[in-house]
Amino acid sequence: MKYQFTLSIFLLMVSISVIGQKSNETLKATSVVQTSYMLEVPSIASQIASGTFQEAMEIPQEVNPKRRDANQAVPGKGLPAGPDPLWQQQSKSTMIKGKEPILSFQAAASSTIPTDPTGAVGPNHFMNSWNSSFRIWDKQGNSLIPAASLGTIWPGQTLGDPIVMYDQIADRFIITQFYSNGFLFAISQGPDPVNSGWYTYQFPTSTFPDYPKYSMWSDGYYITSNKNSSSAGFSEVVYALDREKMINGDATAQMIGFPLPGITTSGFYSPLGFNVTGPDMPPAGNAPIIYMQDDVWSGVSTDHLKIWNINVDWDTPANSSISTAQSITTTPFDGLFDGGSFSNLPQPSGPDIDALQATIMYMAQYRRFTDHNSVVFNFVVDLTGADNKAGIRWYELRQANDGDDWAIYQEGTYAQPEGHSAFAGNMCMDSQGNIGLAYSVVSNSLYPSLRYTGRYATDELNVMTIAEESYAEGSSSSPFNRYGDYSQMTIDPADDKTFWSIGEYFNGGPRKNQVGVFKIAPDLANDLGIISVDEPQNGILTGAEQITVTVRNFGVDDQSNFPVTYQINGGTVVSENFTGTISSNTDVQFTFSTTADLSVPGETYLIHAGTNLGTDLNPENDTITQAVTHLLNSDLGVTAVLSPESGVYLSNEETVGVTLYNYGADAQSNFDITFILDDGTPVTETVSGTVNSESFMDYTFATPADFSVIGWHQLKVTTELAGDQNMENDTTSVFVINSLCQPEINCEQGVGIYSFELGTINNVSGCDPNGYGNYTNMSTNLLKPAPHDLTIGCEYGNTHVRVWIDYNDNFSFEDEDIVIDDYVIAEGQTSGNFTETILLPVTNNATLGEHMLRVKTNYNNNVPDDPCEETVFGETEDYIVNITLGTGTDINSLENNELKLANRGNNHFEVSYESNYLDETMILTIHDIQGHTLISNRVPGQGGSYSFDFDMSFAPKGVYLLRLGTEQFGKVKRFVVQ
Repeated sequence: MKYQFTLSIFLLMVSISVIGQKSNETLKATSVVQTSYMLEVPSIASQIASGTFQEAMEIPQEVNPKRRDANQAVPGKGLPAGPDPLWQQQSKSTMIKGKEPILSFQAAASSTIPTDPTGAVGPNHFMNSWNSSFRIWDKQGNSLIPAASLGTIWPGQTLGDPIVMYDQIADRFIITQFYSNGFLFAISQGPDPVNSGWYTYQFPTSTFPDYPKYSMWSDGYYITSNKNSSSAGFSEVVYALDREKMINGDATAQMIGFPLPGITTSGFYSPLGFNVTGPDMPPAGNAPIIYMQDDVWSGVSTDHLKIWNINVDWDTPANSSISTAQSITTTPFDGLFDGGSFSNLPQPSGPDIDALQATIMYMAQYRRFTDHNSVVFNFVVDLTGADNKAGIRWYELRQANDGDDWAIYQEGTYAQPEGHSAFAGNMCMDSQGNIGLAYSVVSNSLYPSLRYTGRYATDELNVMTIAEESYAEGSSSSPFNRYGDYSQMTIDPADDKTFWSIGEYFNGGPRKNQVGVFKIAPDLANDLGIISVDEPQNGILTGAEQITVTVRNFGVDDQSNFPVTYQINGGTVVSENFTGTISSNTDVQFTFSTTADLSVPGETYLIHAGTNLGTDLNPENDTITQAVTHLLNSDLGVTAVLSPESGVYLSNEETVGVTLYNYGADAQSNFDITFILDDGTPVTETVSGTVNSESFMDYTFATPADFSVIGWHQLKVTTELAGDQNMENDTTSVFVINSLCQPEINCEQGVGIYSFELGTINNVSGCDPNGYGNYTNMSTNLLKPAPHDLTIGCEYGNTHVRVWIDYNDNFSFEDEDIVIDDYVIAEGQTSGNFTETILLPVTNNATLGEHMLRVKTNYNNNVPDDPCEETVFGETEDYIVNITLGTGTDINSLENNELKLANRGNNHFEVSYESNYLDETMILTIHDIQGHTLISNRVPGQGGSYSFDFDMSFAPKGVYLLRLGTEQFGKVKRFVVQ
């Protein structure tokens, strides 16, 4: 036993030491193929002149649907358990006024779903592509050719998923797409994509290479793809192309394939190769490939990044190798939305749209500096833990010398400042080290739109510091859940400072691709401004406070001897002269000699500061207004109740957790805190930890609370700080609901559902206990489109009836699920035996397959909109209906086997189904009682047998709904996690 204990510690220490280091082990390439052909294609200009040019053709449908293998997400697993831990740092950052777009123009309009926007800027052109088309522009946004079909470059080949790049070192444009089992690659024969011919290549792959992404390194063009997800660790999923031969039109160019050893995927996945930006190439070899690893995925214990290095040998390709990955631990992130499904972010109307999860967003931009190498990249994260608000986790990694390990230099989570989702990010670094980040925004109140932010190289680390600017404001929602798929940013080689971004948005009609051009580096000769008020800060203030500000020179020319001003609450302007010199693109602090009276406790003062340079060419960024508060000494309160949350099967020993905030100037410790549940006996405990000024603390009561009774519970939590100078913020009160979505209603007076007859269901139930009847073991087929007779019996008049069918199987009965709304049985009558037949319509839009039906009654009033809400009198019953076409060959009529679910212990489940006729891949979804998607997964058929294991051991106890099926067929089942 002693030996085993020692060995365990040794292995643990070895495993810990691996994090942040790379292994010297390598794996050989798994495939080598030569291009199927090299064809020379005439220039676009000559094809237009000769009449062989092929104009773009619209494909008004979903093309190239995302493919994914088994989803390995585990509901409830992983950190963070709540909000993103880097969100708060970004929210506290002082934002500097940015620059408006230099140029914004529409580059494409398409009804194809999605548009796959991609584009790259060169010295004199911008070239973009979408779906199966492309176009070339001058740098003023004027079109140089009509919208062209990809068939112009590859005759007869227009499958799509294009990528456009500009190889600055070779001065060539590149455009790519995939075909049924491989890659198509074209590189211009000169710098002018309109008047130069093209070399085109075709490289076959073993299986379909979904979602290909390209990057450039000194020794090759590299490709990653969403391919062979379940075997990505040992089959070829990343590729290198012989860059030198392809630039020269060599028909012997080869492609080498590699696995990604040790990778874990979530089904759909998208790593990236580092893409060289700027005029300097790295040495050949050690081409990096990067992907994130989310601890919500099965098999991943800690959030981290993985980086593999590829070394190609074009003379002897079989000698080429890929390293095992360097692992870099990150601050925890939650990259999972809705169990991995593609319906995630709400918009003002229409379906939720794809957040583009599990994807390093295109491109991962690499740049060389004199003392280090940098790479910047981003991916989407769940900001709140509720799967409905997205932010952007972004990174700058640095490498001190070529061949060294990579390390995190800065990491941040960008959150849109007005509370909208930010996602679909694309970013780049200019020659000065400034970072530009463009992205999409959307919310319940904002149509999909395009914005950008950024940071200066010298700014505070880990935050974006430039205030958001817009380059395309949407005016309509997406009618489908697929959105964009990707976006792209490149740097203008003419100055190595101007960012060109392209993304998808909606402003009525077809989807639009918009180009936004902006710059962070200085470009005006004279441009000064105040970017922050540094002193005083919130605290115990006096009648003679010194005011210190930071002045930034946004311009190209050095500046000196200019006025700086401030005023308090719109009062007298104080103006003093700055006598030093501020160099271009630098900051300097300035302290006024004239002090300010900020002596009133509890008062918030607005300090308005600015520069007054007479020759300033951009007065918009001259001033800033900042609030400063004279804090009270003692002021403590409760800001939030963290637990318990409303849910199902709450127990008599629920943990009460709260967030405290110290509003005052003095640190506080050893104070009392009390909770009262349902006006019961107060529970008081002493908090021994210290809460510093203007800081939060989470506190968990040692004493549990009893929430086991079904219904509403009021929980009040109060801080009891001796000498608290502001009692108004001491208490927070919340309502917590313990619900089964099985409303307790009194049906004994005859207002219940005493009989229910629909199709083959004929249920005489009487009044069910507590007014709820779970009859999901009863089902009937309903033809579509057709009306059906629903007969309900009750024993009292004025019984209002509402019926829902959960057509989207999300365990949430919504307004669009209502099939009978406020039908009144025996209107004006009192007691008696009443039976009425109601017409239940099943429209042509009804989703085929099994769904839950809920029928609910209420006495003398409308049935509430919330199907879980309790009323004084009435009843609720649940059934299963199977929507079919009734053609005799309709699969829903023929598939009558039972969907089976087995608990294998510790809330690990296996779902299985034996099909009579199907063998196609089905989708399994699991929803909680609030309708949240916890798992969304592909389940392939094996000779008609379907089976999938899933882990609910981290999920809260309660009732869940499972669906297995296709768009034309589905089976549903309720189950309980204990």
